[in-house]
Amino acid sequence: MSQTVFEPWNDTSAKPIIQFRNVTKRFGDFVAIDNQSFDIFEKEFFALLGPSGCGKTTMMRMLAGFETPTEGSILLNGQDIAPIPPNKRAVNMMFQSYALFPHLSVWENIAFGLKRDGRPKLEIEARVEEMLKLTRLEQFAKRKPHQISGGQRQRVALARSLAKAPKLLLLDEPMGALDAKLRQATQFELMDIQETTGTTFVIVTHDQEEAMTVASRVAVMDTGRIIQADTPRIIYEDPASRYVADFIGDVNLFDGTARARAPAPDPDAQPETSAPAGPSAEAPARAPRTAQPNERGARLHDRFLKYFIGERREPPRQLPPPEPEAVAAKTDQAQQGGIAIDWADGQPPLVASNGDASLEGQRVTLALRPEKLAISKTRPETVNALQGKVIDIAYLGNLSTYHVELAGGLMAKVQMANTRRVAQRDITWEDTVWISFRETAGVVLTE
Repeated sequence: MSQTVFEPWNDTSAKPIIQFRNVTKRFGDFVAIDNQSFDIFEKEFFALLGPSGCGKTTMMRMLAGFETPTEGSILLNGQDIAPIPPNKRAVNMMFQSYALFPHLSVWENIAFGLKRDGRPKLEIEARVEEMLKLTRLEQFAKRKPHQISGGQRQRVALARSLAKAPKLLLLDEPMGALDAKLRQATQFELMDIQETTGTTFVIVTHDQEEAMTVASRVAVMDTGRIIQADTPRIIYEDPASRYVADFIGDVNLFDGTARARAPAPDPDAQPETSAPAGPSAEAPARAPRTAQPNERGARLHDRFLKYFIGERREPPRQLPPPEPEAVAAKTDQAQQGGIAIDWADGQPPLVASNGDASLEGQRVTLALRPEKLAISKTRPETVNALQGKVIDIAYLGNLSTYHVELAGGLMAKVQMANTRRVAQRDITWEDTVWISFRETAGVVLTE
């Protein structure tokens, strides 16, 4: 049974829960947020990703009510939240330090906000038990924060933040204090909890892997602006700019000048004139083939017929040579369509069949992810093949990264899955190798 894909940002009828409308935030002469407008939808897990100082924390502080916009407005369910104080907003925030009360038990930490709101005792007890079950902390309810692990403290802070059932939960670097192994496990726990509760999450992080793992959409920021906001797959596979391609994961960037190529022939197009039947001067006849008997015919000949028609001399079995027309068509198809990029003197151009021919004469960048490249000692039969020398190899367990020096000193990264043991690999340091990639493997960028 097919499932509905959660993509409210592509639904024109969907109403966002959060709306930034031409928001600018200044601190004196410094512009922290520069005239930004974007939407966040209900039940979405939205990530603000970027380097330190890009403005992502300022975005979150304005949502929480700790900062107010210099210009523009922020709407929560259509209501301007600027005049609403932080403690009156249907928004909660989970801090990086967790800010747990050390003298209170896990149970009391989760109940703290509910008690401050004057909720009935039975309601508080039921809600705390629900949060303990949700975060799998039932057996730790009576312990103090110093008596549990870092991952468990993180879950206590999350349970306390969700206890009041906010419409929006803000998470400020929530897994920054966890080690790598625990961070990976906690990411999936966080996703499960968000999906179970249906609460809209907005996470601020500088960890690319974390944002790509947990978020339904990622907003990549730089100098107070959102450069691109989209799903992790599109952010990675189809970045909108050189900055996004370079910031998310590893990438090889080839700068050069674009040349338009003739469009590939339409395989469904009918020829204008039909070729005459039979051989002609312009269409040479195919070379005759010697008849080759099958196995049963060969046995019959060797047992009986050889006494009447003589010994059988079977020619070497081989496939017939390809017709010249087929070879020409295949070669033309490999050399037509898209653009060619002249990237280094004396080097063959890089072919991008998905490049726009209107970029003729412009400076462009071909972005290639390391896993899209192949590496070999012999030249592969492909259009895009570059020769280089292995300078370094990084062994990452499941992957190996090869640093290959190309013409002009350009260093390319190639990632290969370690499907065989290390001792069986035939490429090592200082080897002369070829790196290759498909004509559709890269993304052509103009900015």
